[in-house]
Amino acid sequence: MSSTNFNPIGTSGQQATGFDAFKNVNLQDFVKLLVTELQQQDPMEPMNSSEILQQVSQIREIESTQRLTDTMDAVVLGQNLATASGLLDRRVLGLDDTGYPVTGVVEKVSIEGGAIKIYVGDKVVDLKNVAQILPK
Repeated sequence: MSSTNFNPIGTSGQQATGFDAFKNVNLQDFVKLLVTELQQQDPMEPMNSSEILQQVSQIREIESTQRLTDTMDAVVLGQNLATASGLLDRRVLGLDDTGYPVTGVVEKVSIEGGAIKIYVGDKVVDLKNVAQILPK
């Protein structure tokens, strides 16, 4: 029996390491779960304070991680925008969204849906699809 390796690559270029079941659970969902757990606990055997403190600590970690992720996303977007801005009036070779090769001078840069787009004539190229910066 042969095995096939499937290694999805994310937009950051890193390999996916596994499925995260809690990826879509936000801080508010976590707090709701904690409150429900406290409401449903057995009054004869309530949670001890160390368990509650541990869960509050987890809430803080989730919140802190989310803020760090948001900050890092903003930094990456800013760096990509600066990179794309440096391509203005430069000749590039890349692929448009349909996979068609595009060559020409970058006339405009924009952010659309969180992605940096460059405009070469009437063609739009995602920054990640720029293959070469050509001499003028």
